[in-house]
Amino acid sequence: MMDIPSLRDAYRTHKLALFDQLRSARAPTRSVHTVLRQLAALADETLTALWTDADFGNQLALVAVGGFGRGELFPYSDVDVLLLLPEGEPPIDPTRIEAFIGHCWDAGLEIGSSVRTVSECLAEAAKDVTVQTSLLESRLIVGDKKLYAGFRKRFLAAIDPLAFFTAKTQEMRHRHQKYENTPYALEPNCKESPGGLRDLQIILWAAKAAGFGGRWDDLARNGLATTFEVQQIKRNEALLSLIRARLHVTANRREDRLVFDLQTAVAATFGYVGESQRKASEALMRRYYWAAKAVSQLNQILLLNIADRLQPQADQPTPINERFFEKGGMIEVASDDLYLREPHAILETFLLYQKTIGVTGLSARTLRALYNARHVMDSKFRNDPENHKTFMRMLLQPRGITHALRLMNQTSVLGRYLRVFRSIVGQMQHDLFHVYTVDQHILMVLRNVRRFFIAEHAHEYPFCSQLAAGWDKPWVLYIAALFHDIAKGRGGDHSTLGARDVRRFCRQHEIAREDAKLIEFLVAEHLVMSQVAQKQDLGDPEVIGAFAKRVGNERYLTALYLLTVADIRGTSPRVWNAWKGKLLEDLYRFTLRALGGRMPDPGAEVEARKRDAIAQLALHAEPLDAHKGLWDTLDVSYFMRHDPSEIAWHARQLSYHVPPAGVPVDLHRPPIVRARISPVGEGLQVAVYTPDQPDLFVRICGYFDQASFSILDAKVYTTSNGFALDTFQVITTFIPEHYRDLINMVEAGLAKALREAGPLPTPSKGRVSRRVRSFPIKPRVSLLPDEKAQRWLLSISASDRAGLLYSVARVLARHHLNLQLAKVTTLGERVEDTFLISGPELQGQRAQAAIETELLDALAA
Repeated sequence: MMDIPSLRDAYRTHKLALFDQLRSARAPTRSVHTVLRQLAALADETLTALWTDADFGNQLALVAVGGFGRGELFPYSDVDVLLLLPEGEPPIDPTRIEAFIGHCWDAGLEIGSSVRTVSECLAEAAKDVTVQTSLLESRLIVGDKKLYAGFRKRFLAAIDPLAFFTAKTQEMRHRHQKYENTPYALEPNCKESPGGLRDLQIILWAAKAAGFGGRWDDLARNGLATTFEVQQIKRNEALLSLIRARLHVTANRREDRLVFDLQTAVAATFGYVGESQRKASEALMRRYYWAAKAVSQLNQILLLNIADRLQPQADQPTPINERFFEKGGMIEVASDDLYLREPHAILETFLLYQKTIGVTGLSARTLRALYNARHVMDSKFRNDPENHKTFMRMLLQPRGITHALRLMNQTSVLGRYLRVFRSIVGQMQHDLFHVYTVDQHILMVLRNVRRFFIAEHAHEYPFCSQLAAGWDKPWVLYIAALFHDIAKGRGGDHSTLGARDVRRFCRQHEIAREDAKLIEFLVAEHLVMSQVAQKQDLGDPEVIGAFAKRVGNERYLTALYLLTVADIRGTSPRVWNAWKGKLLEDLYRFTLRALGGRMPDPGAEVEARKRDAIAQLALHAEPLDAHKGLWDTLDVSYFMRHDPSEIAWHARQLSYHVPPAGVPVDLHRPPIVRARISPVGEGLQVAVYTPDQPDLFVRICGYFDQASFSILDAKVYTTSNGFALDTFQVITTFIPEHYRDLINMVEAGLAKALREAGPLPTPSKGRVSRRVRSFPIKPRVSLLPDEKAQRWLLSISASDRAGLLYSVARVLARHHLNLQLAKVTTLGERVEDTFLISGPELQGQRAQAAIETELLDALAA
């Protein structure tokens, strides 16, 4: 009887020694296959020893299947085996087979087992393509060779290569959809994501099923791949395999996802160290993305080639011009060396892709020709005036611009034509709100701008589409979108560096001076409008005047507004919301008036807003002067900070609760809380009317924190008769589809919290996301006086978490600071909040330092 514990110890010792080899940063990338084969061989030895001890002899066969069948084993992958039985009565007592499998587990093998006859294997394979794939990669470990050979012969004879290919490619499409059809996920699965190892394995599966060979060199011999393509596949396969293997040994478990928690640790195994401009994890991820991109290209080329072999197209090619054909909806080059002879044809390919009706992509022959012509796209190619003209013609086309540029990026042409674009391909952004790599974000912004000019998308952002309809040169905005973040990761101000890059581009492409000046302005100033809208008081005429002076004219303002909306929408699906849309639209309209010669006149603006509010009140059959008592307690700043809809709503809800003039404020008067569905999108708008008190704002924040609401915006106002009239925009992730049902809860709950005025609740401690844990933002606090030195502007930046705003409010309350305005900006998982505050303690430098220190402590808690 075998000593199982000794076998387990020996297996574990040898396995850990191989793990140490994988961790070595000095090991060449391609050596990973040697270690993976050694791990598989070690498992084979252990299985053979257990098989011999079980005394099965040649009565049945032990077969490796799946990934283990390929003869390679990743550190924590399952050891998948098939116990193959002959037909008829089992030659071995089933209890002995169960005991063998149990001993495999006892020996430390993560076993995945099945027990079947040959006929059962064939029947299961016919029903399930996953089983068929697993058996396709089978190999005999030990046992009856004749039994296994007979199984293999019958199995290969039963495979329908075309049906198998169709099933696997459909499976691949579904898998890609699961991972959003991009290799550029921030936490990609290096096995399953597009461009991962599975995309290489499917090529070999399809080739093996069709009899074209089971190794990369076989594909080259059969004319399905070139020698260069095979070299590239082997190089990228080795890198992806090494990343996956090191993920396993770093996590000490089966982990195929490059999750944030592990990226830095895995990067260290490659010898990457963090630098001032780039984190170690960013260097690793960029290398991964480039490999995944190459795999995606090669996967497409080789699968198209296999498809052509399995099902030759009957379609006759239709000439497009002397250099290109259209064949089966694909653009095909007339000769394999076209791009080598005529480099101008490279960009022409994508122009034809835009212009030719019915074309949906590039053929395998064209993709291969592009892949093999990459060295042709050099500085001479980039500086060729003919190519400049072709590229500009692409931007002027009425259709297909986004698709063409994305295809150019997928085929590595865009980064070779625009050298500055190449440096941001696959570059991660660890800023907690971008969820795309820089190149993908840029193309997403370009897509968003493009949609403003397409009638079918007018319902998405009607105001943007309305402005775009009157815009004469869409290509100006496309170029600005293409360059707005192109200098990310170089160090320095990417807006300034990007403006320099686009100035050079405009000069090379002979863009008229006025258009070039506008494009450069857009790239240099692309962050300004969102900063003003989300961080400054739009009710302040000086803010509007300064911004109007900065943009200069209506054309520049409109272009900047369209680019800003497209940019924010292109960072992450979570960053854009209706409230941000309203702030930007308000800033656009206020600035447009100022640019038209109507500098903000507070008196005239207040009267206009009052008239609009009275008109809205009349629609609700309010008595003529019902609002007068409330309005008599409000000054210009209230009316400048609230739009007519809010003014009318306040008047309807609060006018009957205003005490008569001259009556002293009763501090015990019950608070009035009113809520409604936000008129500017998701969430609620909440108004609080109550006798003012020093800790009122912090108590309101405390209630919203405890009730799981996030505050987007707060307007804090004190009436002339000593009442607080505060208005909040709030949202929640807790049943957000039922905001209407939450109105009564908020009105009653907040009123009760203010009425009882007990001890302030402890800030909630919500879970911090893995991304925030892995890439925390260093808290930042800035406290500066305004131009009149009457109020102070407090700006904070930190990683987002539950209870953050409430923690800040508690610090302000401790120092008896009055809050007049709060602008809360959540950018994915980062917050950038701005507060307008006043109070005696702000006059002393020591007190200011204490406030800043306490705020930093609160942000870091």
